[in-house]
Amino acid sequence: MPRLILVRHGQSQWNLENRFTGWWDVGLTPKGEEEARAAGRLLAEKGMLPSMAFTSFQTRAIKTLHLALEEADLLWIPETKDWRLNERHYGGLTGLDKAETAAKHGDEQVKIWRRSFDTPPPPLAAGSEFDLAKDPRYAGVEVPATESLKDTIARVLPYYESSIAPHLKAGATVLVSAHGNSLRALVKHLSGISDEEITGLEIPTGQPIVYELDEDLNAQERYYLSEK
Repeated sequence: MPRLILVRHGQSQWNLENRFTGWWDVGLTPKGEEEARAAGRLLAEKGMLPSMAFTSFQTRAIKTLHLALEEADLLWIPETKDWRLNERHYGGLTGLDKAETAAKHGDEQVKIWRRSFDTPPPPLAAGSEFDLAKDPRYAGVEVPATESLKDTIARVLPYYESSIAPHLKAGATVLVSAHGNSLRALVKHLSGISDEEITGLEIPTGQPIVYELDEDLNAQERYYLSEK
């Protein structure tokens, strides 16, 4: 039966520094690299071996995928990268320290920006230091100025349906290495979580989440691989 494995990238440098990251490209910390390797070892130990993989255009997710696959001796499997699996775009909050932002705007406002379902942060100003309009990886892509979780879901789910689901329906075991919010989009869809409840769901870094699916891709079971 189909099986989908979701892995949030290991700790990034801006995770460590408590900064809003979004679409900005930052690397993994040494701890993040070890989280990725540990995920790969766990996949191998449990015999949970994907036959193909998907990831975003962002280095932290790509490196997490590669380090995990190397540990599982699976670097050779096909992989596909797509911007639609990117993290949610944090707009004008990109690069800001979360604690300093809360001190400036108030805890309640920052909570709304971070956790509401459909309220995006202020847009990123064109030409700012975090503007990705000229980044070659996004040539031909209309880079958003900001996104809510609802906006993120609106790009992740069509990609899942068009590009990932067909492989699952063919019986493949698929690994997706992505980000907190792009993976929340998939979990919300597969587990039927409400708009209100999804805002409280946290996905830890480097911990494989496994979905056992039926032939119609309905979730039969969801679990952390470390707990199985």
